[in-house]
Amino acid sequence: MSLPRHVAIIMDGNGRWATARGLSRTEGHRRGAEAARKAVEAARDLGIEYLTLFSFSSENWNRPADEISDLMSLLRFHLQKETAELHKTGARLKVIGDRTRLPTDIVKLIDNAENVTKDNTGITVVIALSYGGRQDIVHAARSLAQKSVSGEIKPADIDGMVFTQNLMTADIPDPDLMIRTSGEKRISNFLMWQLAYAELFFTDTLWPDFDRKDMEAALDFYTRRDRRYGGISGPTVAEV
Repeated sequence: MSLPRHVAIIMDGNGRWATARGLSRTEGHRRGAEAARKAVEAARDLGIEYLTLFSFSSENWNRPADEISDLMSLLRFHLQKETAELHKTGARLKVIGDRTRLPTDIVKLIDNAENVTKDNTGITVVIALSYGGRQDIVHAARSLAQKSVSGEIKPADIDGMVFTQNLMTADIPDPDLMIRTSGEKRISNFLMWQLAYAELFFTDTLWPDFDRKDMEAALDFYTRRDRRYGGISGPTVAEV
């Protein structure tokens, strides 16, 4: 079987990694950001077309204010540092999530990064930031309701394909493989609609320790799966 076109990762375990080493949670997040950069490089080298990283969930806003501040500073630093490198390697950056809760300067950095890389044809790196799967579905439902009220679309015309086109991932294929680190075995409000047919790979490795070998192990798991999409065999997904 061929490699997955789209890999999505829940990057979990930064805090536990730091605690086990007597370090601050901030240091755990810093090392986690380095692991994310290496994951992008590995995915690109291995021929993955799309890589989505769950960076900050809508629920993460409930964390202590000082930790959120540290995370925003880290995000700000990496957006400034990595945009040129992504562009140099031909990668395209896309950010999904609720930008209204983000600091204004970070939104501007995101807009700039997306604009600079928008015409690149290499790997597409999707950052799920201030993102929640349920919120994504609600956003799509609200958008379709507004279009229905305005006469732009008839309720009877709304099917799975139309709904998908109104999600934040409208121009991105659904993930074929979802990886979660740290031993947790749940999707935690991540791409809930989009993961319907994804293979799920769970590893005990804490995210800062995740490297190319772990990525290759997940891909090997994927290639050994028999993906029938509810049928007997074959790659065709039935219309929702």
